[in-house]
Amino acid sequence: MEERWVLHCDCNSFYASVELLAHPELRQKCVAVCGDPESRHGIILAKNEPAKKLGVKTAETIWQAKRKCPDLVLLPPHRELYRKYYRIINTIYQRYTDRVEPFSIDESWLDVTGSWQLFEKSPAALADRLRAEVKAATGLTISVGVSFNKVFAKLGSDYKKPDATTLISRQNYKDILWPLPVGQMLFVGRSAEEKLQGLGVRTIGGLAAAEPAMLQSAMGKLGPEIGRYARGEDAEPVRRWGEAEPVKSVGNGMTFRRNLSGPADIRHALTVLADEVAARLRRHGVWAGAVQVTVRDTQLKTITRQKQLAQATHLARDLAEGCWQLMQANWEMQKPIRMLTVTALSITTEPFAVQQSFFEDAPRTDPKREKLEQSLDAIRQKYGRAAIGAGSILKNDLGLGELAIGSPGEDEDLDEKVKGPL
Repeated sequence: MEERWVLHCDCNSFYASVELLAHPELRQKCVAVCGDPESRHGIILAKNEPAKKLGVKTAETIWQAKRKCPDLVLLPPHRELYRKYYRIINTIYQRYTDRVEPFSIDESWLDVTGSWQLFEKSPAALADRLRAEVKAATGLTISVGVSFNKVFAKLGSDYKKPDATTLISRQNYKDILWPLPVGQMLFVGRSAEEKLQGLGVRTIGGLAAAEPAMLQSAMGKLGPEIGRYARGEDAEPVRRWGEAEPVKSVGNGMTFRRNLSGPADIRHALTVLADEVAARLRRHGVWAGAVQVTVRDTQLKTITRQKQLAQATHLARDLAEGCWQLMQANWEMQKPIRMLTVTALSITTEPFAVQQSFFEDAPRTDPKREKLEQSLDAIRQKYGRAAIGAGSILKNDLGLGELAIGSPGEDEDLDEKVKGPL
């Protein structure tokens, strides 16, 4: 049987590299792209290689980064530019295969099993060709992992950076990948890494050798799954370009200009967040059977709570009301809130109701509300997202109006990496 060949192409320091195209004089300096400190979005979104060498990390606060690198140059993000280069780069990939699956705005898998022979002498040579073409077209560099499955290709692109090709074959994967720390395994986050280390599993090779029953007991269904990945048993296909991934959840969150304080602030924030989530559900043609709220306080401690809804919905009012019930049950209303996220869960492709009692009718959708929110979608599509919205966003000091203008759309969703197993 013909060997399968998958490439994982990862743009090096993507946000920072795009910004440096306009600032070539800063290339040798330590540079980071960050949110606006004045509106309390002061975290590092991306950093270049010199900053990385000094220990600057993505998602840490600006003050933490400045302690490591006092001369760090901070640049604001330009998301429209990132989307522009995302489109250019993925158009290059599509010259060589129709199976191009974005993993995020700066990473894509390519299945070249049936096409690499048309262009180069080997899959690794095709990876080198892609690196050269992307650099010539954009000035950006990519690192490419070449392997026989998606997980190992991703590990290959991470293995050597920047601007490198790494071949992970059936002959060498044990030598290259198994000695690596288990935390470098795809889908092994900090919490999972701590659990695995508690089991004595410290390397990817150790994960491959671990008993599936032990992994299942400690980590649920994720445990045996990542064990299979470590053994090279991933057979997940690369989706064709434009082939939609099933929607598992839809969320929207915000760090506010000032802390939320009291019921009125919380309801206003939930209303606007739920409005954006509901619009995205309708855009995908799906309904939510559950909602989740994630709350972060001023000490950066986070709680997450969720509940099933009586009626699957894609209406903002229903989502906001479910989240408000969660807040009432789980939060002291006068305790300040720094960040709030609303997430729709239990996604279905058609609405359903849960019969609450033999003696009561099942909940029903509200057709008038449905027409109202669909009308809001039409107005926003024609005149922009800020054209119409809740009165609570007007002249508020929380930044909710900015959320209505700049909340994620179809392209911006690409910033979010896949959550969960392939």
